[in-house]
Amino acid sequence: MPPIKRTKFKLAPEQQLEMLYWLKLIRGFDERLSILVRQGKVRSGVYSGVGQEAIVVGTCYGLRREDYICPLHRDLGTFLMKGVEPRVMMAQMYAKTTGLSKGRDSALHSGVPELGIFGNTSMLGANLPVAAGLGLTFKMEQSDNVVLAYFGEGASNTGDFHEALNMAGAWQVPVVFICENNFYAYSVPFEHAMAIEDVAKRAESYGFDGVAINGNDVLAVYQATQGAIQRARAGDGPTLIECKTYRWHGHSEHDKAFYRTEEELAMWRSRDPIPTFTTFLQDRGVLTPENLQEIEGRVKAIVDEAVTFAESSPDPDPADAVTDLYA
Repeated sequence: MPPIKRTKFKLAPEQQLEMLYWLKLIRGFDERLSILVRQGKVRSGVYSGVGQEAIVVGTCYGLRREDYICPLHRDLGTFLMKGVEPRVMMAQMYAKTTGLSKGRDSALHSGVPELGIFGNTSMLGANLPVAAGLGLTFKMEQSDNVVLAYFGEGASNTGDFHEALNMAGAWQVPVVFICENNFYAYSVPFEHAMAIEDVAKRAESYGFDGVAINGNDVLAVYQATQGAIQRARAGDGPTLIECKTYRWHGHSEHDKAFYRTEEELAMWRSRDPIPTFTTFLQDRGVLTPENLQEIEGRVKAIVDEAVTFAESSPDPDPADAVTDLYA
């Protein structure tokens, strides 16, 4: 198996600032949700992605509308980056008629086919065979679209993971498998669940490349993803990218995460992807105080408006519960 060819994908200063905007918007959206769920306003389960934003931005930045993503319950930011308006996403969390599923469903399972978003399932890892099937469809249609399939390190211990990777490798389908390794599958520590250090090593068993990277470095995630996408579009098959990161909150907002130490959390908070990238841009003269103020002001205004829109939107009519059903 030939080694992964390294290619530098250049980003203009305005693109780097756009990345910072997305990082801050996704963080701001998630942080507001954490407050709203404690106020009893949100009707959806909330699985915060705070601390993992670099994976979302680094993988989704530059995707085409026609490319598909198969996100996780912790990946609301991927919906925003693929084109779902923040106000609509917030309305979905409130179970309002203006949300993606018109109040029928929590945010965790909604999909938007016209934007290339396949809805998640509660059985984590179950989307991976679907992603391989989507990739096979693109190959049979002879298009150069790609699929990004997200999963946690815990899901890599399920049968669906191995079946999907086997199919993708055997048939050389254009799928990029993104492992969000935050070291806890709910409450199970990584080292208690597998005997290897890197999930990425498992790709070799199925005949394609895997790489483990710093999932808190948005540029490292972007570079690895763009290389994998380039190979997939060229017909060179799948790649597994393991992004090592950490979730700051519990598995969900009702999980107090007593299974980890304050020292461990403090260590990972010191590796926050947003201040790290902010400092990088400031040191290179890309980010000015005026730029930063404008980005933060825009983010606050967007999140505020999204909450206002969701709270003022109508609740679903019970009579509509039997519409949009398919046998």
